[in-house]
Amino acid sequence: MQKRGMPNGLVLGSCSVLETAGQGAISPLYQIFQSSVTGPNAEPLSAGRVIWLHLGVNSGATKFAIEQQAVNEATFRCPDELGWKPQRVPIVPSDGGITRIRETSLPVNNLTKALAKMGYEVIPSDDAGRFVCNFVYYQSLRFAEEHGNKSLFVHVPLFLTIDEETQMQFIASLLEVLASLN
Repeated sequence: MQKRGMPNGLVLGSCSVLETAGQGAISPLYQIFQSSVTGPNAEPLSAGRVIWLHLGVNSGATKFAIEQQAVNEATFRCPDELGWKPQRVPIVPSDGGITRIRETSLPVNNLTKALAKMGYEVIPSDDAGRFVCNFVYYQSLRFAEEHGNKSLFVHVPLFLTIDEETQMQFIASLLEVLASLN
């Protein structure tokens, strides 16, 4: 964004890197969510549309994948950075069982088409996995729905597959497309 500048109408509220952890990431994640919907004195903010954009690495990917949904299931194939390795556990037990799905309200297919027209190898996806990416996305979609905001998760490949510069250009282009949505 430093090279291109921010798209018109877009304000970057914050940029945070979370620990690769499920339960261990909840507190900082909810602090970020809360700070975008309430001011310093806990007053509600209404300064425009809020979109939480999450990025996660899929080491087996060869393209960018824009995730349509997250599932209320944590089944980690290996422990997260804090050693947690849940198996078939609901992310939010009060939401029901592990088959509960939450979907983004953003037009994933339109976003994908717009980015493909710009020359990016990008696909829509309906499987965010069951590891930390899905865990964070489910929490985000739930919070967004409760507060009238939007959430989007994008899986990116390793820099060995798509170099860092191209990935940065992709994110800048994605932000431009998101800013252009009505």
